[in-house]
Amino acid sequence: MSKVLLGSRTRLAFVAALALVLVVPAAASARTKAPAGSAASCELSVFSWWTGGGEAAGLTKLIGIWNKSNPTCQFKNETVAGGAGSNAKAVLAQRLSANKPPDSFQGHAGKELQDYIKAGQVEPIDFIYKQYGLSKIMPKQLISQITYKGHLYSVPVNIHRANVLWFNPAVLKKAGITSVPTTWAQFIAALDKAKAAGVIPLALGEQWTQKHLFETVLISTLGQSGWDKLWTKGGNWNSAGVKTAVDRFNTLLTKYTNSDAGSLTWQDAGKLVADGKAAFNVMGDWQDGYFSGTTAGGNLALKPGKDYGWAAVPGSVGVYDWLSDSFTLPKGAPHRAAAIKWLGFLGSEKAQDTFNPVKGSIPARQDAKTSLYGPYLKWALTQWKTDKLAGSLTHGVVANNAWNASIDTALGLFIQNHDAAAFQKALVAAHGKNAS
Repeated sequence: MSKVLLGSRTRLAFVAALALVLVVPAAASARTKAPAGSAASCELSVFSWWTGGGEAAGLTKLIGIWNKSNPTCQFKNETVAGGAGSNAKAVLAQRLSANKPPDSFQGHAGKELQDYIKAGQVEPIDFIYKQYGLSKIMPKQLISQITYKGHLYSVPVNIHRANVLWFNPAVLKKAGITSVPTTWAQFIAALDKAKAAGVIPLALGEQWTQKHLFETVLISTLGQSGWDKLWTKGGNWNSAGVKTAVDRFNTLLTKYTNSDAGSLTWQDAGKLVADGKAAFNVMGDWQDGYFSGTTAGGNLALKPGKDYGWAAVPGSVGVYDWLSDSFTLPKGAPHRAAAIKWLGFLGSEKAQDTFNPVKGSIPARQDAKTSLYGPYLKWALTQWKTDKLAGSLTHGVVANNAWNASIDTALGLFIQNHDAAAFQKALVAAHGKNAS
């Protein structure tokens, strides 16, 4: 995963990014009208923040297929770089408010799209799922978790997993850790052994990666059903289970992580594991692309299964903490028929098996050609078919932007003061304010 994908997780840059709207290049906002009947009269404009790494390379491949199949409706790539995705969202907000939407735009599948839905800026696309048979080929749990008030609003083009424990086998062997931990007690015992061996037990990065870690601790403590209930109106953030998770998270932060976590990127934290300076790291599966170098943007060229290994975060075996990049149908799309065809194409086996091996993710579909994927992704494909699905908080699935922002604020204070009781109280308040 490149910084583009992690960007939508980072909301702190959003306000500053609004200022960039005034200086957006004309190519990102202007629309050239061609004479009726010309090759460009059905230009398909697609808006995203996929400007680098595996996602840009994967998008380029999709564009090639689209243009070859639709010679009279060429693809207009309206990407916006910078701000780790926040710049793109700021530009998009301005365009939508000015009634100048693209034909389709990127967003994380799930509740991150609610602001657009409630503002009437995107159309429900149940008919596309029916027309292209997508509901039959994607997991029922996934369809349920991306449905809002009975309707679907985006087509997932990929699936990433958030609750992955990455480790360095050589470091574990040196520390006397003979098996990968699967329970919380085993995890703490392994962290203690790593600490005694003089390495960082758990490598960690900046605040969004700490939020990512927190959600995986919550899931491992509460289980998939307990996690799901937190995001309903009846969810109990004041429960003993949430308190246990907060205390566990605090233990990790104060006893087992690197002191410079706040100043490191997710790649920096991962490299501590790759370099043998840390035993473990909890991160999404874009770490595999970075470690192996098999996706565009990965550059460490490590051998999967030998130089690094992976497992579900202890306590969450059998649960797939998922997130997804998806695309929408804006109201007033200039070329609506082409946009519908684009969304159907994104849901196809050909598109998903073209994009995902390059991106370093798996298809939302359950019929992927496994031979196209590397060792980690083959494992993930198997897990995707069998595990219970838990939508990610950090990456936009289970909470809307306002709720996410409230949790970000509470977490920022907790990282500074480690006041577990105050943190849980703030989480309760955020639920009361935002749950519906």
